[in-house]
Amino acid sequence: QVQLVESGGGLVQAGGSLRLSCAASGSIFRINVMGWYRQAPGKQRALVATITNGGITNYADSVKGRFTISRDNAKNTVWLQMNSLKPEDTAVYYCRLVAGAKYDYWGQGTQVTVSS
Repeated sequence: QVQLVESGGGLVQAGGSLRLSCAASGSIFRINVMGWYRQAPGKQRALVATITNGGITNYADSVKGRFTISRDNAKNTVWLQMNSLKPEDTAVYYCRLVAGAKYDYWGQGTQVTVSS
């Protein structure tokens, strides 16, 4: 079993920055993809950014140039640096780890609120 624990959410003014962290523990396959998703009120959960264990990244168009995803494979930790935050970035942010077709884990979520 794999557990994902997120931290770093909070309240910030528009234009500000936050850094989210997600630490994975348990039986983790070396080859995996970790990522961040978000869900705003009344909307479906959507991809924000992902990163493979090899460092290949993928971003939603809405965050390109503002957010940066990174990871430390030795620590099984992934970060999301969020700059130039906008009110529309307000959502619950979830960490996800996927390894193959069988293993798919989610964190409990952390609230990010951006005030205008």
